[in-house]
Amino acid sequence: MPDEQPLGLRERKKLDTRKALSDAALQLMFERGLENVVREDIAARAGVSVRTFNNYFSGKYDALAYRHLARIRSAVEILRSRPANEPLWESLTAALLQPLEDELAESPGYAPSPTELSEVRKLLAAPETRALLSKGIEDSLVAAIAERSGADPELDLYPRLVAGAVAAAQQAAFEVYVRTAPPVPVTHLLRQALTAFAAGLPQPPA
Repeated sequence: MPDEQPLGLRERKKLDTRKALSDAALQLMFERGLENVVREDIAARAGVSVRTFNNYFSGKYDALAYRHLARIRSAVEILRSRPANEPLWESLTAALLQPLEDELAESPGYAPSPTELSEVRKLLAAPETRALLSKGIEDSLVAAIAERSGADPELDLYPRLVAGAVAAAQQAAFEVYVRTAPPVPVTHLLRQALTAFAAGLPQPPA
């Protein structure tokens, strides 16, 4: 992990509240189904007011997408800390996998139930989720890729093409993950997807 500046007490409290609200939204989605999650219940589960919820998130989809967007932000910082002479796709793979691997290490042996996977499929298919994830990935990742490649993030195609490929790899990995039974580790699927892009996306054997 890159070196991080210690957060002040106020910033740490805000981060803890944001995480608590996101976790509460996820728990309720698994318990009641995505369509039955409302902000009032998320706030109550997290032990805060609806007003506090509104200070952090625009709605349930925003809260549910938070965990993934936090991984992307972390991955961007990791990418910037990787050795400058390391091949880009090698750096990207390490940076994108590390936040997921860190999460999995906190819950060894965890395997999602069929019901949980069904709810995640609904979440991934929701237009609100797709909009949030694409918006959250694009700009910061383009900037980091441009820095490493010496490209202009505004005028050059390359950093945007690579960022788009990364977004596609992540989406494909999670789409397959929530459809396999028993699920293949998402880290394995993401590594496969990124390796395929790094190799020029060759067609697999028939």
